[in-house]
Amino acid sequence: MATTAHLFEEPFDADEYIERLAWRTPGGGSKGGAEAFDPKRLLEEFQNHIEELKQLDEKIQRKVEKLEHQCHREAKEFAHKVQDLQRSNQVAFQHFQELDEHISYVATKVCHLGDQLEGVNTPRQRAVEAQRLMTYFNEFLDGDLRSDVFNNPEKIKEAADIIQKLHLIAQELPFDRFADVKAKIASKYHDLERQLIQEFTAAQRRGEIGRISTEIKSLMCYSAHVKEKLDETRHSDVEQYLKNLYDLYTRTTGLATKLTEFNLGSDKHTFLSKLIKSIFSSYLESYIDMEREYLRTRGAMILQRYYDSKNHQKRPVGAGSIQDLKERIRQRTNLPLGPSIDTHGETFLSPELVVNLLQETRHAFERCHRLSDPSDLPKNAFSIFLLLVDHLCVEHIDYALEIGLSAIPSPDAKNANLYFLDVVQQANSIFHLFDKQFNDQLMPLISSSPKLAECLHKKKEVIEQMEVKLDTGIDRTLNCMVGQMKHILATEQKKTDFRPEDENNVMIQYTTACSKVCAYVSRQVEHVRKSMDGKNVDTVLTELGIRFHRLIHEHLQQYSYSSMGGMLAICDVAEYRRCAKDFRVPLVLQLFDTLHALCNLLVVAPDNLKQVCSGEQLTNLDRNLLHAFVQLRVDYRSARLGRHFS
Repeated sequence: MATTAHLFEEPFDADEYIERLAWRTPGGGSKGGAEAFDPKRLLEEFQNHIEELKQLDEKIQRKVEKLEHQCHREAKEFAHKVQDLQRSNQVAFQHFQELDEHISYVATKVCHLGDQLEGVNTPRQRAVEAQRLMTYFNEFLDGDLRSDVFNNPEKIKEAADIIQKLHLIAQELPFDRFADVKAKIASKYHDLERQLIQEFTAAQRRGEIGRISTEIKSLMCYSAHVKEKLDETRHSDVEQYLKNLYDLYTRTTGLATKLTEFNLGSDKHTFLSKLIKSIFSSYLESYIDMEREYLRTRGAMILQRYYDSKNHQKRPVGAGSIQDLKERIRQRTNLPLGPSIDTHGETFLSPELVVNLLQETRHAFERCHRLSDPSDLPKNAFSIFLLLVDHLCVEHIDYALEIGLSAIPSPDAKNANLYFLDVVQQANSIFHLFDKQFNDQLMPLISSSPKLAECLHKKKEVIEQMEVKLDTGIDRTLNCMVGQMKHILATEQKKTDFRPEDENNVMIQYTTACSKVCAYVSRQVEHVRKSMDGKNVDTVLTELGIRFHRLIHEHLQQYSYSSMGGMLAICDVAEYRRCAKDFRVPLVLQLFDTLHALCNLLVVAPDNLKQVCSGEQLTNLDRNLLHAFVQLRVDYRSARLGRHFS
């Protein structure tokens, strides 16, 4: 039977294959067959077939090796191609980044150039407009209207725009010196108003004459109505003035929008825009100054009202006095420079105050959006934002952090009340509200202007300043917590706890000191969880857990241990480890697991010391540390335990 690879294709049955080989071999069948059974011949056939199988195997193996070699070669070529593509992609991405940066740079330059051009062009246009109005005013003063605009019926709209502005200017002039010219301007004003109404009525006879005529008359009468409404509160009630200005301007622009629905000519938008500008221009020019002054006064009043309600006189921060110097040194170190300030648990942070400040700022942003010239909008919004930062972040949150830092007791204080975490909790909540207003109301006003970078930088600066003080306060609070634990251990832990007089009569599961420390730690862990959010919880608990472990580790090394005392120390550490589970921080639990394993060295039989030290939890520790724990045993010298570390 010829030996080929296809004979071994699946499904392959070895018994069937041997049977077929024997049956095909002459003399290889059963003895009862036509030909007598010949074992030698069958053996020879098997041997020959085995040789053929070996040759076939070698042939197939060579083919496999060839294919494997080809596969490796192609894999290397493919890997080289992938690397080349990755390098090409990296170069392309770098070019893209450079292009993006260049585009951003050019865009910034273009915006800056536009602002500069606007800054140059606007004053020039105002100067030209002022000169033009002075020329027309002189004509009224002389009593001779020579300009074509006042005598040409086709230029009635231009004349209306001029007389509207002159009418506003005339109302500001003293009556005794300019009575005659004021009367002439008023007469021309009413004359042009009548002409416009008549002309408009004639042109719209086929439309909704009544509605159009009423709205036009209403709009034209706004020179007197707006002035009367705004001037009565401009100096007496700034808050009401700003509300009235916002309301009147909004209603006026709404009326103008309705008028554009009718056929007022091809330049209707320009005409209405000029008309509205002539009515409100004098008020809009001074708007942002009055807005800032109002917010400055209102914010200071809200702050002062809150501190008055607390019977608290604000302490000057950074005034340069000796007391301030001592306080700043005490905040940044653990030096005992006198007692801390007792705030009686008051955080000096008020949700109601914050809501009031944010509410005032929200209204200011709304007014700013409506009343600011588009070119001035980002600048004006930024100035409002700076006032919010000053009142909310500096005068309230930052001040509360300073007071909170001053109120943190020294680490060696007994029965210290730690309120700084409450300050942290409230400061975080307030800053979330501040951040929400930043994103919801300020960002839409500045997102497409260069002021965006300034706002983001200012916000980042505020956050960083707050984080420094928060980190300092949290660090000193953790020191106080550790100091309180140390005080409990110092007063409750006795040397006889770990060297009991009666080794056979120890009935407690763990020492009183351990019980009180664990109870204190559990309360502080819960306090941290309530005061922090997000990853800050794990960060603070990790640091507290590390300091907690370090304290217990150093504390245990102050005592010597009998056999039963060592068992009690193990029970204490087991309880500390159970307390450490509340941290939910793997590193802290691992530290106490290792400490528990170290305490086993206090009770293990001398002959088993090497085996225990080689255990999974202790094998990577410094031999000196292991030796130090073994030296705490009372039988260290008598049992010659030091030889295990020589």
